Amino acid sequence: MYLKELFDQSWISLLRNRTRSSLTMLGIAWGVVSVVLLLAFGQGLGGAIVTATGNMGSGILVVWPGQTSMQAGGQRAGRKVRYEYEDIQAIRDEVPIIRRVSAESVDNFGFKTGTRVVSLQTRGIETGYAEMRKLIIEDGRNIEPAEFAAHKTVVVLGSEAAHRLFQGAPAVGQNVLVDGRSFEVVGVLEKKIQDSMYEGPDNEQAFIPYETFNELKGDKYPGMIVFQPIDSSLHLQALAAARVVVARRHHFDPTDEKATPCWDTVDSGQQIRAFAIGLEALLGMIGALTLGVGGVGVMNIMLVSVTERTREIGLRKAIGARPRHILVQFLIEALVITFIGGGVGVLGSWLLTVIIPPLPLYSEFYKTANHQGDIFLNASLNVMLISSIILAIVGITSGFWPALKASRLQPIEALRCD
Repeated sequence: MYLKELFDQSWISLLRNRTRSSLTMLGIAWGVVSVVLLLAFGQGLGGAIVTATGNMGSGILVVWPGQTSMQAGGQRAGRKVRYEYEDIQAIRDEVPIIRRVSAESVDNFGFKTGTRVVSLQTRGIETGYAEMRKLIIEDGRNIEPAEFAAHKTVVVLGSEAAHRLFQGAPAVGQNVLVDGRSFEVVGVLEKKIQDSMYEGPDNEQAFIPYETFNELKGDKYPGMIVFQPIDSSLHLQALAAARVVVARRHHFDPTDEKATPCWDTVDSGQQIRAFAIGLEALLGMIGALTLGVGGVGVMNIMLVSVTERTREIGLRKAIGARPRHILVQFLIEALVITFIGGGVGVLGSWLLTVIIPPLPLYSEFYKTANHQGDIFLNASLNVMLISSIILAIVGITSGFWPALKASRLQPIEALRCD
């Protein structure tokens, strides 16, 4: 009952100065809208960057042949390493924490259809590569395991590669000449935003069986090894184990990182996610500062209210009100102003996030059907929770000093006030 009376008195006090209270609430609402929109934008931007970066592969590691920098096994430093296909087989057989592993080689080939010849960067790949590298088929199908084993002349094209080759006409089922050999186009990849890559974006690539690639190129040595651990948390152990296998076969020190340079997408993904969190925190802090300006308005109106109601405070203390009663009353008045304005701000910001369409982060050239890479202003539960916590801190902070000042007034001095 005591709290209900305090809330009633606070509400009556606010209604007594409607214009002043409304303007103060408007400042709080504006601050909350800033916090929610900036947090939602930061979350959407961070999510878009993480998605675009992660589209290169699902927790994969890519190792290239390098050059030794340490002496080992009687071999001199500075010796070039050249992978063999047996290295991939050994990794597959000896490292159980690696789920998938594939040889990969890359080169440019001329693709001819009719009178049109288009040079496409072509990757020779193995079974499991498509799953590791997130090669999602939009039309047709992927290369099947039997086709890898049989060295079939089949090809999967990236979305842009298919457009360059067939100028918008259906590609699946068509035959193209590659280095004088006829290849059947069995699939076209879904267009994707790809912010991390090696040897170019997947949209512009052609993918053929690894053994078929070797027959075209006349080179049996893999250009790189791509593998995926059974769990992303095991990426460092998987890399170390793979290096041990390759080092044993090629007689170099397994700790010699320059002999097998690596791109660890798990590690780079963690860095990108940390950047996204930092960006969201920065934007949230900027929004909190804007909301703090509204909090200054609340403090100002409450200080004015204390000055105007000094005699009332003195009278209440004279008839038995304790300092904590006065403090709680004025603190509740500040919180009522803050949370009514905050409620209006939350509702307004939620409506804005619904109305504002996805914001394109990349150019129209990279536009995808499923809006990959677009920034969605999503007023999620986390955003609302963080905004509410900031709002509560602002309300308590801005109301506490005026409430404390009111509670410390001496009854006799307050009653003498004109």
